[in-house]
Amino acid sequence: MSTDETLRNESPFVRVGTTLYKIVNQPRLNGGYVKKRIVWNNETLRQDYGKDYLANVPKYDGFCTVPDHVNYRQVIDNFLNLYEPIGHQPKEGDFSHIQALLHHIFGEQYELGMDYLQLLYLQPVQKLPILLLVSEERNTGKSTFLNFLKAMFRNNVTFNTNEDFRSQFNSDWAGKLIIVVDEVLLNRREDSERLKNLSTTLSYKVEAKGKDRDEIAFFAKFVLCSNNERLPVIIDPGETRYWVRKIHHLENDDTHFLQKLIEEIPAFLYFLQHRTLTTQSVSRMWFSPKQTETAALLKIIRCNKSKYEVEAAELIKEIMECMEIDSFSFCLNDLLILLNLSQVRIDKHWLRKIVTEDWKLTPAPNGLTYTTYLFACNKERRFEPIRRVGRYYTVTRKQLDEF
Repeated sequence: MSTDETLRNESPFVRVGTTLYKIVNQPRLNGGYVKKRIVWNNETLRQDYGKDYLANVPKYDGFCTVPDHVNYRQVIDNFLNLYEPIGHQPKEGDFSHIQALLHHIFGEQYELGMDYLQLLYLQPVQKLPILLLVSEERNTGKSTFLNFLKAMFRNNVTFNTNEDFRSQFNSDWAGKLIIVVDEVLLNRREDSERLKNLSTTLSYKVEAKGKDRDEIAFFAKFVLCSNNERLPVIIDPGETRYWVRKIHHLENDDTHFLQKLIEEIPAFLYFLQHRTLTTQSVSRMWFSPKQTETAALLKIIRCNKSKYEVEAAELIKEIMECMEIDSFSFCLNDLLILLNLSQVRIDKHWLRKIVTEDWKLTPAPNGLTYTTYLFACNKERRFEPIRRVGRYYTVTRKQLDEF
C-alpha cells in the first residue's frame, strides 16, 4: 500500500475541493454507528494537531456517486465516492434463514424476489418497482426484512418517516441505494406524484438546509411498509410502478432471527453472484406490470377507484347546486376534463367503468345536442353551460344520492 493510500485510509480528515471535513462515527440510538462527514475549520485543525498536519490531509477534487458492490472504489479519478462500501466478503455457505424470510415475504413470487435482490446487488443503478409491503396483522416480519436490507447494504439504506419524505430538505437521500419509509401513509395526491416521479427519474436536485440545490444522479429504490391494506398510498388505475405484497403473520417468533440473517449475508451474496436471473428487462422498471401484479395491488386500486367515484359524484353535485339543476348531461371527455382540472387524475377506461358499471348509466342512442357544464373562465361563477353534440349520459341528483 502506498503512503498516499495509507494516509487516505488512516486520516480522520479529508479536504474535498476547498472544504475540510472530519470523518466521524456517530452513535446510533439502536446501537452501532453511522459514518458522517462534518465540516471542519482549518484553524481548529491547526490548534489541535499543529500547523504541519494539514499538508498531509488527503485532498480530492470533489465528490462523485458510483455504486458498485463487487468492485467498489473509494476514490475515482481523485473524486471521493459518496457511495459506501457494504463490507461483506461473499463466501459459499448456507443461507437457509434468508431463504425462509424471502419465501415468507415474496410467497409465490419468490424467484421474482430473488431477481429483485440480485439486481440491487449486481446492477444497483437499474430502476426497480416501488416495493410496498402491507398487512393489518402484527408480527409479520416486515420490519425484519427492512433490517435485513439495512444489514446487507449498510449505510446505503436510509430509513424515513412520512414527514421526512415530505420534507423540503432531503440531502440524506444523496447517493442512497434504498429509501425505506416505514408505517407509510402517503395518501395525498402530491405524495403519490412525488413518489412516482422519484422512482423513475435519472437525476435529482438535492437540498440541504442553508445550501444551494445540487443536481445528482438518482438511482434509489423505494421500499415502503404499511399497516393499511386499503389506501397506504394513492395508486391510480393502470399504474405500473408498484409491486405490492400482502405479508401474513409469522408462525415462529425467533428473537435471534435477525442475527442469524446477518451471519448468512456473505453466503447469500456469493449465491447472488453466481445465480442466473429468471427474468429479462422488459420495462424501465425491469419487470413487466403483469409479473408484479398482485391481489394486494388490485385491492388498493379498487379502493382508489371507489375514491374516484366519490370525487366524480361530488363534482357533479357541486355543478347541480351552483347551476340549480336536478340532472347533469355529459360525455366521458366532458367529465374527464372537469376531474383533471380538479386535480383528480383518472384514465378514461376507469371512468367509463364507473359510469356504465357502477352507476349503470347508458348513453343516448344517437349523437344528439345536449347541454353540459365546464369551469368558467371568469371569476363571477364557477361553472358555465356549453352546448355540444354526442352520445351523452344523463345522471340525476336522486341517482347520485343512491349510488
